[in-house]
Amino acid sequence: MTCDKAEATRARDHAAMMKKLLLPVILLALGLGFWLSRDFQEIAAGVAIFLFGMLMLEDGFKLFSGGFLESLLEKATASVPRSMGFGILSTTIMQSSSLVSVITISFLSAGLITLMAGVGIIFGANIGTTTGAWLVAGFGLKVNIASFALPMLAVAIVLVFQKNKYLRGAGLVLAGLGFLFLGIHHMKEGFDAFKGQFDLTRFAMTGLAGLVVYTLVGAAATVVMQSSHATMTLIITALAAGQISYENALALAIGANIGTTITAIIGAMTSNYQGKRLALAHLIFNLVTAGVALVFLAPIRDGVDLVAAGVGIPGTDYALKLAVFHTIFNTLGVVLMLPLLPRLIGFLEQTIPSPVEDLSQPKYLTEAVDEFPQTIAVAMRHEVKHLYDNAVELILHGLNLHRDAVFSSTDIAATVRASRKPFEFDIDERYEVRIKTLYSAIVEFATRIGAKDMPADVMDDIYTLRDVAGRIVRAVKAVKHLRRNVTRYTTRRQGAVTDIYDQLRIEIARILVEIRNLDMADPDDRSSLWLDQERMQVETDEREANTRIEALIRQRELDAAVATSFLNDSSYAYSAMRDLLGAARAYYIAQEDAMAEVERILALDDDELMAIVMEALRDKEKGGTR
Repeated sequence: MTCDKAEATRARDHAAMMKKLLLPVILLALGLGFWLSRDFQEIAAGVAIFLFGMLMLEDGFKLFSGGFLESLLEKATASVPRSMGFGILSTTIMQSSSLVSVITISFLSAGLITLMAGVGIIFGANIGTTTGAWLVAGFGLKVNIASFALPMLAVAIVLVFQKNKYLRGAGLVLAGLGFLFLGIHHMKEGFDAFKGQFDLTRFAMTGLAGLVVYTLVGAAATVVMQSSHATMTLIITALAAGQISYENALALAIGANIGTTITAIIGAMTSNYQGKRLALAHLIFNLVTAGVALVFLAPIRDGVDLVAAGVGIPGTDYALKLAVFHTIFNTLGVVLMLPLLPRLIGFLEQTIPSPVEDLSQPKYLTEAVDEFPQTIAVAMRHEVKHLYDNAVELILHGLNLHRDAVFSSTDIAATVRASRKPFEFDIDERYEVRIKTLYSAIVEFATRIGAKDMPADVMDDIYTLRDVAGRIVRAVKAVKHLRRNVTRYTTRRQGAVTDIYDQLRIEIARILVEIRNLDMADPDDRSSLWLDQERMQVETDEREANTRIEALIRQRELDAAVATSFLNDSSYAYSAMRDLLGAARAYYIAQEDAMAEVERILALDDDELMAIVMEALRDKEKGGTR
């Protein structure tokens, strides 16, 4: 994990350096273009407005996250065809395969979807992105879309200033579409005017050299603009204005498909190994698709002509024919790669193996999950569970108990009393490595997310889970205080003092077993009533322990100094039990279900409540759980 972090840091530094070097080159090229031609300014402004629209569109859809989008993604990944369907649909709606790729990496990093489902979404997104070419070629170039853009922007600005996040999201989406239309209009107008004074077709290249050069140009343009959709719009408007040849436009479209992988690669830099696998899959798929399109360009062109003739597209309407080509070669890539999908997954898992698990490092709290509320909450929940698993091991080892022996036992008391061999380990060091490091990461993550504009319900979940982590840590600290005397008095029989310390071990172990059963139960079957019963039992046991100590002192079976130590230790033990039960309630019991059950319990009178508790305790005793 540490190596992965170092590699990610180096990759980000390298990317930042490349951006710094690229920026002056781009600014110099723009300045030169502005000086040479006034019409170039309109083309460049059209591209800028278009990209600004893409950003607004993405921001708008992000405001709808935490609801529909994430729910749809979770439900739509049960099979590869459904994953592909989601990729096609979401990219068609959002007109951004880059956003879909980033969302997919985020969900994969949070453990919400499988790698197979993620690859299926990427396949579908490549097909979905072809709808943008159809929109521009079939509508944007044939209609004065600027007339649609202006009223859209006017309505959008009203919605953007509303307090309701969904209205603001709708406003941003509408504004994004308006700017997309406006950008297309200015690019089209710029190229139409530009051809009167400067003919770019003089730079047209034929043959293999033209394919290679223009493929590289298309890839570079997409890397710079971070949007294959923007590149395709630029290509289509230039082609419609006669500024590039049809053959070179085909190569540019192929290059745009290669360049779009850069967004997924950048997004994967801050993700875990699963996100990196998905970025590699995206790169492999697009390279294979581009390679097939280049090798079989002639027969694909013939296929485009047949399809165009069949649907009534004029032979000279190269913009629409380019859209047909874009759809055919992307679909062909999916058709070729689908039968190889299991082999691709195997290759990805072999090339980027799962790292050797380092329990001391966070597994889910990567920067890749920060953007979307659903992934934030799920990643936080998984990380808190990771902390709890570490804590359970440390608590049981601190009590000189084997986790497997306790969890597989049918008689916990007998298992505990038979466990006399001390565990040789430094509990303070293990706490620093396995508990404190994770807890610090959880607190830092909650603080970082708290600084973002997140829905209130998501932040409530995040802060609740942070508090759960705090309870878990306090339980471990309590056991740290217990460990010395537990080891001192339970590694060999020493009479009454061994019995009373064994009883503390039994109670803690039993609660951990019951929490494990709660974790393994169906969510619909979980009830807070058991937790309330256990909390009452803890209070009763603590009072009975104090009474028992007084009796042992009077009977001279326990030295007063030892009794004082035990009373301090029992206070730590029962505090640990309370924290474990409190953490379990907050983590496992849904708030609305818990409130409904509390309301039902409060409606009972004292006799009815006591009868329910006593009946539940009798059932537990009959079942041999105590």
